[in-house]
Amino acid sequence: MFRSAASDKSWRVRFMIADKFIDLQTAVGPTITKNHLVFHFSGLLKDVEAEVRASAANKIKEFCTNLPADIQEAVIMPNILPAVKELVCDTNQHVKAALASVIMGLSPIMGKDNTIQHLLPLFLILLKDEHSDVRLNIISNLDSVNKVIGIHQLSQSLLPAIVELAEDPKWRVRLAIIEHMPLLAEQLGVEFFDEKLNSLCMSWLVDGVFAIRSAATSNLKRLVSIFGLEWAQNTVITKVLSMARDPNYLHRMTTLFAINVLAEVCPPDVIAKFMVPVISNLAADAVPNVRFNVAKTMALIVPSLDSHTIEFQIKPCLTKLHEDEDMDVKYFADEALVLCH
Repeated sequence: MFRSAASDKSWRVRFMIADKFIDLQTAVGPTITKNHLVFHFSGLLKDVEAEVRASAANKIKEFCTNLPADIQEAVIMPNILPAVKELVCDTNQHVKAALASVIMGLSPIMGKDNTIQHLLPLFLILLKDEHSDVRLNIISNLDSVNKVIGIHQLSQSLLPAIVELAEDPKWRVRLAIIEHMPLLAEQLGVEFFDEKLNSLCMSWLVDGVFAIRSAATSNLKRLVSIFGLEWAQNTVITKVLSMARDPNYLHRMTTLFAINVLAEVCPPDVIAKFMVPVISNLAADAVPNVRFNVAKTMALIVPSLDSHTIEFQIKPCLTKLHEDEDMDVKYFADEALVLCH
């Protein structure tokens, strides 16, 4: 009955078999699994219908984990791995996403040598996939590979591909990597991040595309939440604030945008000591867009500041901006002044 169902003409029947395959594997035990189910599972991974392939692909890690340890490699290498290699290049996005969500979990099962020889090339292909959900599923599970092959091997193999994507000429590709960077940082740790990826994250702040700069500033907040305030003060805040002296006014504005998000995760004393002086200096900027963004930034940070800082640093600056010849600057200065009372 099972054999006929696994090859039934109706894809919905085959889909149900794929969906319940692990339950079936658990029920029949290792001997029948090895002698009969492996063949059918491999067939479902190669099914003509994408829905069936995706369902089966999603079960690969669990199926392989449930195999007895003494036969795992003997079953996986000739039966499962060839099908996995085909799925990596599948034409259907959902199939690849399903595979990407579990393929990293094969590393602990297959061991260091097999992971380096057989799985790493597949990880690289999926990491460069055009669909963001496929890439995210790979990046989300780097930790399981790291535990098997070590951070050194990981940095030599996958990191160059990540850096390559982060510097891709197509800004949407860069954006996808930026959005995944906090997750990557969390898995790899602060020491590795500072050594390999920090400078890359800072370079995005001066990218030529606004969407990239905006995403990069949002990243800062998430990175500070992961690595802590001390890391931010030693690594990020100084670099961000130094951009206030950049000749390019867009980069000076990025400083303000970065302050907006950093202020949400920094305590009042850090904001007052390090950020307010920089904001105040930018109030005299020659570019109106910078000046009215100064007023908007002050409006955002006022609730976090003590009365002394507001009275003697923020209000005098906003009062001056209130008299600005640019109407937008005056408008936002007035909006911010209301919050100071």
